[in-house]
Amino acid sequence: MSANAAATSSQPGHNPWRLSVAPMMDWTDRFCRNFHRQFSADARLYTEMLTTGALLHGDTGKHLRFDGVEHPVALQLGGSDPDALARCAELGEKEGYDEINLNCGCPSDRVQTGCFGAVLMKDADLVARCVRAMRRATSLPVTIKHRLGVDDSEGYDFLRQFVETVAEAGCDVFIVHARKAWLSGLSPKENREIPPLDYPQVYQLKKDYPQLTIAINGGIKTVAECERHLRHVDGVMLGREAYDNPYVLTELQAALFDGSDQDMPDRYEVLERYIPFIESELKSGTPLVRIARHILGLFRSQPGGRGFRRVLSEKAHRPGAGIDLLRLAIEEVEQDDLSEAA
Repeated sequence: MSANAAATSSQPGHNPWRLSVAPMMDWTDRFCRNFHRQFSADARLYTEMLTTGALLHGDTGKHLRFDGVEHPVALQLGGSDPDALARCAELGEKEGYDEINLNCGCPSDRVQTGCFGAVLMKDADLVARCVRAMRRATSLPVTIKHRLGVDDSEGYDFLRQFVETVAEAGCDVFIVHARKAWLSGLSPKENREIPPLDYPQVYQLKKDYPQLTIAINGGIKTVAECERHLRHVDGVMLGREAYDNPYVLTELQAALFDGSDQDMPDRYEVLERYIPFIESELKSGTPLVRIARHILGLFRSQPGGRGFRRVLSEKAHRPGAGIDLLRLAIEEVEQDDLSEAA
C-alpha cells in the first residue's frame, strides 16, 4: 500500500454507496483513482469497465492492478456470459476488490456487438442468471449499473420489472443512470446528454423497493444537488464533474460524512500528498503524461488554472518529463494567486 494514502474509510457504519465516482472508459484508470482518493476517504471508486474477454484472455494482472489506497474500490465488468462473469468475479475477489459491478448501461457500438452494456436491459432474465453466477463465485457485493430503459423498452413499468427480476437473483444494490439509452442514432457522448434526465423515476424505485440500495447517477455536479438527491435515494454517483472538477470530492467529503469538515485540504495539499505516488510511478517507468492528464482539472475556475493546464498539456508528453515540470505548473498557479492578491 502506498505511503501517501489519504485515509481509509472514516465512517465504518455508513452506507458504502452514499458517494461514488462513476466508472468511465479511458478515464478512471488506477492513476485517476489514486488521485481521486486524495480528495475523499469515503467515496467509492470504480474501475473502467473491463470485459470478461480481456480479463480471461489478456494480461489479467495488468488489468486488475490497483493500489491499496484506492479502497473502497469496485471492479466493473462487461459481459453477458454467466460462467465468464463468475470466473472474473472470482478473480476480482482474489485481487482484493470490494465489489463486483455489472455494466448494464454503456450504449457504445462496441459493447452492443459484444452483447453487454445497455443492451442487457432488454433481457432481465439473462442479467439475473449472470448475477446468480457471480454471487455463487464471490462473497463480495454484486451490483448493477444501468439506465432507465433502452430504445423502445422504456417507462417506469419496464424499469421496475427489470429491477425486480434482477433483485430476485440476489442483487440488492442498483446504481441508476437517470436517462434511457438509444442504441442507434446517438453516439456514447450524445447518450450522456440528449436523452432527458428523469430523476423522479429513480426516486420512485426507492419508494417501491425500500429494502434495496438505490444510488442515482447522471448530470450531478454540486453539493446542493447531491444533498437534494439523498433525501430520496441512498447514494449519489458523480461522473464527468468528478473528473473535470475533482476538488468537488473534497467538498462532498466534508458535506456528506460526519466530522470530515475538520480536515478539508486545499488543492495544493491534495497535490503534495499525491506526489509520492507520481514519483514512484516515474521510477518504475510510467510516463508523466499518463498521470498528468488526470490532474488537469485540479485548479479549474481558480487563478492560474489555465496556466497549470497549459504547462502540463504542452510538456508532460516530452521524454524525461517529471516532478520538476509539475512544480513549474504549480508555480503558474502561485504567481497568479500573488497577482490577484496584489
